[in-house]
Amino acid sequence: MDRIIEKKKWNSKKIMTIAGITAIVALVAGSIFFTSGKSKLNVDVERITISEIKKGPFQEFIPVNGVVMPLTTIYLDAIEGGRVERKFVEDGATMKKGDPILKLANTDLELSLANQQTSVFDVLTQMQISRSQAQQNTIGKLNQMADVDNALKEADRIYKLNKKLYAQKAIGLQEFQSSENTYNYQLRRKKLASDILKQDTISVSKQLQQSNESYANMKATLELMRKKVGDLIVRAPVDGQLTSMDAEIGQSKNKGERLGQIDVLSGFKVKVDIDEHYLSRIYNGLAGDFTFADKTYKLKIKKVYSQITNGRFQVDMTFDGKVPAGIRRGQTLQIRLALSDETQAVLVSKGGFYQQTGGSWIFKLSDDGKTAYRVDIQLGRQNPDYYEVMQGLQPGDKVVTSSYETYGDMQELVLKK
Repeated sequence: MDRIIEKKKWNSKKIMTIAGITAIVALVAGSIFFTSGKSKLNVDVERITISEIKKGPFQEFIPVNGVVMPLTTIYLDAIEGGRVERKFVEDGATMKKGDPILKLANTDLELSLANQQTSVFDVLTQMQISRSQAQQNTIGKLNQMADVDNALKEADRIYKLNKKLYAQKAIGLQEFQSSENTYNYQLRRKKLASDILKQDTISVSKQLQQSNESYANMKATLELMRKKVGDLIVRAPVDGQLTSMDAEIGQSKNKGERLGQIDVLSGFKVKVDIDEHYLSRIYNGLAGDFTFADKTYKLKIKKVYSQITNGRFQVDMTFDGKVPAGIRRGQTLQIRLALSDETQAVLVSKGGFYQQTGGSWIFKLSDDGKTAYRVDIQLGRQNPDYYEVMQGLQPGDKVVTSSYETYGDMQELVLKK
């Protein structure tokens, strides 16, 4: 009779199939397990910068460069053009007001002066001739007036005498009327001579006044011409130091051309260039400081020049207090220009991390210092050394402030020593 053969439950094929399926499930589960956690990156501690968060005084400032300049500068321009004939001093000389600096030669101007002098002398000569003629004319009229006065007196004497004689019937009517007519004639002649003399006096007075005014005008013109010729000698307008001298013997200078400048040595100011980005925050009275010979000195903005050139504008700063001994014109100073008052704040050192994070997060070290993980932060004001931390960090925390350029999207850094 037939015998029933029992089927084996676990053969090698089934075992291998189950093992394969188990391996695949384990692989998938492991992959899910490992990829579901935080991405980590091993980092050498010696290649990163770790900074400690601290609380301390904070002031928003910008570093700027300033050049020491005289407090007052007077520019020397050629009032009249000409050729440089002589230099009395060299650049850098200390000048007193009125000291000659250089002499320009201008033949045309000097010839004009000579012609003007000749014209003035001609006018003066003509005036003297006219005045002499007027005087002679007046003397002649005065002589005529004297003759008229004498004739009137004689006619008056005869008229009065004949009047008495006629009353006494000593003379006839014809003789009396003749003396009366002669008297009346001399009266009219006297009045006419007086009017002529009066008009002559007025005419001579006006002519003399016009001549004097004409002479005064020509004399003023002559003085102006002399001054223009005198301006060919350039003189120091104030006490100070001659700088930026730009003139050589034989060189031609046009009218209005810059020749140099006089620096008044009564004090100094600092000319500062600032990026146009800060224009709205810069105003008179804003303070700054700099270090010179291991000492700190203070400055204040006195004047803001709002004109922007090549993306920058200028301000004048004056010393607030003591001026450094030994400071010289043209020196460059490195200035910290304060944009806010000093306050207490939580601070994080500046570093390359900001370029990748924009200040929105940072890697913060764990308590044991073995790892660093991402935390969200908010930064406020800044200066060249620190950012102001508004939230996300506390004093005593340690963070990675060096560049995150090679970290990609890593969530955690494993710090290796």
